[in-house]
Amino acid sequence: MNPDALSLILLGGGGHATVVAEAARLRGIEVAGVFDDAADPVAASGTNPVPYLGTLQSLLGGALPPSSRWLLCVGDCQIRRGCLDRLASGSAATVIHPTAFVSPAATVGPGVFVGPLALVHAGARIDAHSIINSAAVVEHHCHIGENTHIAPHVTLGGNVGVGPDTLVGLGAVVLPGVRIGAGCVIGAGAVVRESVSDGARVAGNPARPLPRPAIR
Repeated sequence: MNPDALSLILLGGGGHATVVAEAARLRGIEVAGVFDDAADPVAASGTNPVPYLGTLQSLLGGALPPSSRWLLCVGDCQIRRGCLDRLASGSAATVIHPTAFVSPAATVGPGVFVGPLALVHAGARIDAHSIINSAAVVEHHCHIGENTHIAPHVTLGGNVGVGPDTLVGLGAVVLPGVRIGAGCVIGAGAVVRESVSDGARVAGNPARPLPRPAIR
């Protein structure tokens, strides 16, 4: 059986879920429904709505059938990590938009979404549950850690490493060979020229650490 013919459950029903649902349908994947803590999520409305199945809290409590295929559709890495830590059933699906290019020599793990016009080149490795969003470029031999969000129009030069649970913000550029640690936030439009340690938040051109908020 063609795995794309199996139905898909979306976990999270905001705007990102509508993009995922559209990509899945263009691939011929049936979208069975969405779980979201809002009673009227964005993905369950509009011209091509996804059926609403219940709250994320009920799902994480064990409502997901063991045979289900699901995909996290929440953009926030911390929320995604919390969901992943509590999911105990079903299997993660991978959805690649038909306009994206993923090299046959790249490796893409389960639960990954690759958005429209994104490019993933030869030798790249995308670990489980990551997002390669619209028009992002992941050059050759990059390694993207688990549950990382590469935002729209990000460009990662060759041999870049990005740790798990990290957000690389809109339009950021990471120069070849740079390493970004786990749990980082790279600000929108940043130009990252040097490696970034775990948990750091950087922004600007060149990217510099953001000041920590004052404790009151």
